[in-house]
Amino acid sequence: MKKKTETSQSQSKAAIQTLVRFSKKDIDQIYSELDTDKEGFSDEAVAEKIEKYGLNQLTHEKSVPWYKQLIKSFIDPFTLVLMTLAVISFITDVLLSPPESRSFKTVIVISTLVAISGFLKFSQEYRSSKAADKLKTLISSTSDILRKKSGIQEIDVENIVPGDIISLAAGDIIPADLRLIVSNDLLVSESSLTGESEPVEKVASPLNSISDDTAVTELSNICLLGTTIASGSATGIVLATGDATYFSSIASSIVTQKNKTSFDKGIKKISLLLIRLMILMVPLVFVVNGITKGDWLQALLFAISIAVGLTPEMLPVIVTTNLAKGAILMGKHKTVVKELDAIQNFGAMDILCTDKTGTLTMDEMTVTTYLNARGEEDPTVLRKAYLNSFFQTGLRNLMDVAVLEKGKDNGFSNLEHQYSKVEEIPFDFIRRRISVVLKDTEGKNKMITKGAYEEIIGICTQVENGGKIETLTADEKKEALDRAKKLSSEGIRVIAIAQKEQPAASEATSKAEEKELVLAGFVGFLDPVKESAGEALKVLEEDGIDVKILTGDSGAVTLKVCQNLGLVVQRVLLGNEIGKMSDEELAAAVEETSVFAKLEPLQKSRIIQSLQEKAHIVGYMGDGINDAAALHQADVGISVDTAVGIAKDSADIILLEKDLRVLEEGVIEGRKVFGNIMKYIKITVSSNFGNVFSVLLASLVLPFLPMLPIQLLVQNLLYNISQLAIPWDTMDQEYLKKPRKWNADDIGKFMLFVGPISSIFDVVTFLVMWFIFKANTPAMQSLFQTGWFVVGLLSQTLIVHMIRTEKIPFIESRATLPVMALSGGMMLIGAGLPFTPFGTSIGLTALPLAYFPWLIGILFSYSLLLQLVKKRYIKRFNRWL
Repeated sequence: MKKKTETSQSQSKAAIQTLVRFSKKDIDQIYSELDTDKEGFSDEAVAEKIEKYGLNQLTHEKSVPWYKQLIKSFIDPFTLVLMTLAVISFITDVLLSPPESRSFKTVIVISTLVAISGFLKFSQEYRSSKAADKLKTLISSTSDILRKKSGIQEIDVENIVPGDIISLAAGDIIPADLRLIVSNDLLVSESSLTGESEPVEKVASPLNSISDDTAVTELSNICLLGTTIASGSATGIVLATGDATYFSSIASSIVTQKNKTSFDKGIKKISLLLIRLMILMVPLVFVVNGITKGDWLQALLFAISIAVGLTPEMLPVIVTTNLAKGAILMGKHKTVVKELDAIQNFGAMDILCTDKTGTLTMDEMTVTTYLNARGEEDPTVLRKAYLNSFFQTGLRNLMDVAVLEKGKDNGFSNLEHQYSKVEEIPFDFIRRRISVVLKDTEGKNKMITKGAYEEIIGICTQVENGGKIETLTADEKKEALDRAKKLSSEGIRVIAIAQKEQPAASEATSKAEEKELVLAGFVGFLDPVKESAGEALKVLEEDGIDVKILTGDSGAVTLKVCQNLGLVVQRVLLGNEIGKMSDEELAAAVEETSVFAKLEPLQKSRIIQSLQEKAHIVGYMGDGINDAAALHQADVGISVDTAVGIAKDSADIILLEKDLRVLEEGVIEGRKVFGNIMKYIKITVSSNFGNVFSVLLASLVLPFLPMLPIQLLVQNLLYNISQLAIPWDTMDQEYLKKPRKWNADDIGKFMLFVGPISSIFDVVTFLVMWFIFKANTPAMQSLFQTGWFVVGLLSQTLIVHMIRTEKIPFIESRATLPVMALSGGMMLIGAGLPFTPFGTSIGLTALPLAYFPWLIGILFSYSLLLQLVKKRYIKRFNRWL
C-alpha cells in the first residue's frame, strides 16, 4: 500500500510540475508544444490525438462480484480453523464410526457458528459501495470545443484531447486540466479540491515569477478537472486529460485496497498465536493419551475436542455482534457505520486529523468588525458597505451576504427605500473592486466603492474623520494600509470601503470615475467557530485524542480559528514546506505540528501515512474531493451525509451532523466494542490455555480419560452460550478515557499469567475427586469426569465477572443484567446437568451432596486468588483488558 501511495504522490508531483511549467509559458508556446492553434483541431487530428493520449476517462477499479465478496467473508483464520475441525470431526465422528455411534453434533455446531459469522459479515460489507464507481460523475457529459471549419461544437467530454480549445461559462464543470487563454471576470469554485467555499479569481496572463514548488491551487491561470465555474466566462487550452490530470492522482490513491487496519492486524496476530498453541498442544495430547490409554481412535477424538476447546469459535460471532450492536447504537446518535471494523478503530484512534471549514467553523462568512480609517468601530462604514452590496447586480459572494445580514441586524433595511441606483461599475480582476452610483431622495448622487484594500487605498486622496472630509496624507495612507494588513495577518478577510459625492452621473459613468475617493474604512470577515467545537476538542483531548488540523486555507486564517477556540498551536506547516521535505523529515515534524495549512489533497494522505508509521491510529474527517485520498488512507475515514459522493464512498463512518460532539460519542462506543471483544478473547484464551495443561497432566497420571470428548464439547458449548451476552455488557468509565489498541503480546502475557490459575484449581479438583470421593479407578471414571466437568464449566463462566473489570467484581463493578442472567443460568444448568437424562447420555453421573461444599470452596478460592493476581498484573504491566 505504501508503494502504491508513493506512486500516487509521484504521479501528483509530475502533474503539478507540468501545470507549473505550462502556467509560465506564453499561449503561442503552448500552441507549439501541443501542436495546435487558436482554431483548434480538425476531426482527423482529434482521432490521432485520441490514439496517442486515449479517451478522457479516469481508470476505474472493477467492482468485486458479490460471490467473491461472499467467499472472502469466510476467509478468516478462526473460520478456517473451525472448518478444518468440522471436516476432521465429520471423518472421525461419522465416516470412521460404526452406524450406532455416529454423531453429527460437533459438525453441526461448528458449521452453524461459521455460517452465522460469515453471512453477517457479508451482508454488512456488501452494502458498502466502491469509491471508484462514483468517479465518472465528476465529469460533465459534454463541453463546448472549438473545431476547425465547424467552429464551436458540443462534444462528449471523453473525446476531449490535449490541445483542444474549450469555451467555458458559469455553471460548467471543468472536464480536464487546462490553461486559460481568455478570462472574463472568471471566478472558479475549487471547494472540491481545497474545501474552501469562497471562489477564486482566474486570469489568463502567464505567471513568470512563480517558483517551481508553487501549490497547484495557487496557479491563477490554470483550471483543474472537477472544479466549477462560479461566474464569468473563459476560453482555455486543454493540457491534460484522463489519467494524466491532477485529479487522477487523487483518484488513483482511492481505487486501491485500503490499508489493513489495527483491528485486522490484531485479529491476525491473535489467530496465529492460538494456532501455534494448537499445533503444539493437540498432537501432544493425542500422543500421550494414545500411549497411556491404548485407544488411538478415542485419543484422536479427544484431541479434536481439545482443538475445538482451544479455538475461540465464538470469536467471529462475538466480534460481529459487538460491531453490529455498536453500529445500531451509533445510528441512534446520528452516525452511520459503513465498515463495521471501523468502530473498533474509533476506539483505538489516538490522533484525529480534521479539516477546518464546517467542522471547527460554521462554513459561512460573518462580519466581525467595521472600522474607520483610524481603526475605530464605526457603523457608517457598515452602512456604506450595505448599500453597495444591496444595489449591486453582479454575483453576490459570501461576504456580500454577510454584509446584508449584518446590516439588517443593525436596522439598515429602510435604506433600500431612500436610494435608487443610477449606475454600476462591475467588478473585474484588474481593478478588484465594484462601484454603485446611488441617488438619494434629495436628488444628490453618491458613488460607493468596495474591494481589495490595497486597490481602494491606492485611489483615495481623502479620508472621512468624524463626519469631516480631510486630505489623506502619505503617512495616514501607510497607517491605513498597515492596519488592514494587520487584520489580514490575524486571519480576518478585509475589504475597504470608499465613496465619492456627486460623481458625473450619466450613461458615460465609467471606471475612470473611480479616482480621488474618500476612504471610509474597512469591513472584516471571518468564518465563525462553532460554539460546540471548543468544548468537543477539550473532551477529545481528555479522551486521549490529539487533534490536528489539515486545511487548504491559509495559515493565518487557521491560526485565528485556533485562537478563537482556545487551542494551543505548537507548530504550523505549510504545503509548500511539506513539498520540500523528505519522508524522514516529515515523519520527524508531524507529531509536533498542530496545524497543516495550504495543503494539496495528496499532502493530507502523506501526513496521515507519516503518523501511521509512528504507530498512531489515525482518523480523518473531511467532506470534499480533496479529502478522498486522506479518508482512504486513514485507519478510520469519517465524512458527513452532505459530503460529495466520492468522499462518502471513501469514508468508513458517515456523520449525519458535522459536529465533533457526535464524533466523540462514536469514539466512546468504539472503546466499548473493543473492551467487550477483549473480554471474550482474554477470558477464553486464558481459561482454555489452563484447561489444556490440566488435561495434559491428567492424561499422564490417570488410568482413564479425564473427560470424554462429548463432555468437553458440551462444556465448551454451554460456556460459549454464556459468552453471547458480552456484547451487551458495559465498560468501566476509567477504561473509556484513553485509546485502546490491539496488543497480541499483551494477550500472550495474560494467557501465561492467568491461565495457570485455573490449572491449580483443576489439580485441586483432581485431588478432591481422587482422594475424597475415591473416583480413582476406571469403574469410577464417570464420577471423576462429572466432578471436573462441573468445576470446569462453573469456573470458566464465573471468570467472566472476574476478568471483565479491573475493580472488585460484584462490589465495585457489576456486569449488566443480560450478562448476569446468562452466566448465572449456564452455571445452574452446568451444576444440574449430571442429574438429567441428557447428562447420563453423555457419560455424566449424579454428584453426592458432599461435593457441593467443596465446589463452593474451590470457586471462592479461585476467585480470591485471581483477584490477587489481577492486582499484581495491573501493577506490573499497567493494564488489564
